[in-house]
Amino acid sequence: MTIATFAIEYHQYLKPDGTLAQALPKDLKPTDLLELYRLMHLLRTFDNRALNLQRVGKLGTYAGTLGQEAIGVGMGYAMKKEDVLVPYYRDYGAQYQRGVSFHKILQYWGGDERGSDFDNAEDFPICVPIASQSVIATGVATAIKYRQQKRAVVTTIGEGGTSEGDFYEALNVAGAWHLPVVFVVNNNQWAISVSRGQQTSTQTIAQKAIAGGFNGEQVDGNDVIAVCERMRVALEKARRGDGPTLIEAITYRLCDHTTADDASRYRPEAELKEAWLKEPLIRLRLYLTAQNLWDEAKEEKLLQECRANIDKDVDIYLNIAPAPVTDIVDYMYAKWPHSLQEQRDTLVQFGRTDHD
Repeated sequence: MTIATFAIEYHQYLKPDGTLAQALPKDLKPTDLLELYRLMHLLRTFDNRALNLQRVGKLGTYAGTLGQEAIGVGMGYAMKKEDVLVPYYRDYGAQYQRGVSFHKILQYWGGDERGSDFDNAEDFPICVPIASQSVIATGVATAIKYRQQKRAVVTTIGEGGTSEGDFYEALNVAGAWHLPVVFVVNNNQWAISVSRGQQTSTQTIAQKAIAGGFNGEQVDGNDVIAVCERMRVALEKARRGDGPTLIEAITYRLCDHTTADDASRYRPEAELKEAWLKEPLIRLRLYLTAQNLWDEAKEEKLLQECRANIDKDVDIYLNIAPAPVTDIVDYMYAKWPHSLQEQRDTLVQFGRTDHD
């Protein structure tokens, strides 16, 4: 006797060769496609500059987004201003659309916590501890439901992080309390040096939502149209009070896990070459070109504009005055204890000042 059965849907609009797998969403305009393409190019330009800054010692350890641009960009494009983003460390495409300047992201990875102080005060800063952002997102969603607000929370994670206890706890409470939250899993196939097949035996990551009592689905994470559309559907569902959704975005990490990693030590070269044929920018460019919306001249102009825009952010970042060394301790107590004053004085005497 079968008690229950479940199914995981897969969604794709744009194939790797730039042809359509199905008709595009009716409300998606050519201007939307061009803007999505611009945003992905801008993110890739930023990613390349950030990597170069790290290699010459002007940035700390950095987590790249190469090959994964469609997820952050599509996700951010679907969100409304009143929604809340609880990100992990590859969501620059969404953060940028929500008012976080690229120089702030550089400042964060440069070791300056002032990079987490951005204008969109209700969005959360980048979260590096694996899966803790999932639980935070359910807390925010609980507050939104309690206040009876028509808003949604979006939180992201890599497929490796879905093996963490925090993630499962977040799914459980989101389902049990019917919370307005969308979990987005960036399944880029490698949890640092551990392959997707080694770290979990589930057929899909999306099916993990079933244990929480709500819907999980897969989307082609290299198809920015599919990411944007499925996010829009999930967000509308959350805002109207119909509960959570898990979206597993299938992509591939074309870069190292971070600049502290060397993926060539564990990742098969043939696998990487095959993944480059499916990356998100090529397929959208092919489609736009076939629709007479794009050509080489427009491509070169866009590349120049992206480089100029990122150059401005890099200049801002490189010229930010260092924070006072006393910031390390001044925010630990409402009033600095007298018993520790000598330690602070020593820090001022021997540490870096904001004039160095």
